[in-house]
Amino acid sequence: MNTENTKLSWLARAIRWVVLWYYRRQGWTEVNANPDLRKCVIIAAPHTSNWDFVYFLGAATTLNVPLSFMGKKQLFRWPIGRAMRELGGIPVDRSASHNYVQMMVDEFAQRDAFMLTIAPEGTRSAVARWKTGFYHIAMQAKVPLVLGLMDYQKKQVGLAGAIWPTGDYLKDMEKVLEFYKATTPLHPRKGSVDFGEA
Repeated sequence: MNTENTKLSWLARAIRWVVLWYYRRQGWTEVNANPDLRKCVIIAAPHTSNWDFVYFLGAATTLNVPLSFMGKKQLFRWPIGRAMRELGGIPVDRSASHNYVQMMVDEFAQRDAFMLTIAPEGTRSAVARWKTGFYHIAMQAKVPLVLGLMDYQKKQVGLAGAIWPTGDYLKDMEKVLEFYKATTPLHPRKGSVDFGEA
């Protein structure tokens, strides 16, 4: 996400202004346990509502954190396509068998700063288990996993601790699970804690 207003289109500035205005009115508190980290995969979990993105974008703007996120390519068409890219969006073709893991690994190699936010559930609905692409991206790009914090009970949002993936997916996810057990999503019944196999 570009944090300099002068480089953003009027639509991107307007979206960010509205999001920030609403976010501040809701009384959230920002957390950033990794202020100097500029390359990582951020786990956005549990993802149970569209409001997650609004509050996370508000916190990122307040903390001046340049977040990036993947979105289906249809979201990047006119008239909002440019604004979506300026806010950190990366279009992904979900209708074809593209290797989005390698695509994101290549993005990490090409950029000096890249904080890629991924919701492992892949949807706001309840799922049986997490998708594992986020983990493979972090492993292959040799970057840490950062725990995205979104606690609706405490009204805390931001970036918690970092975990370097070891290649032992289930063991690494035990640490992740321990963290997310203590957070409250907007719709707790939709939050998934079954990680499956890498």
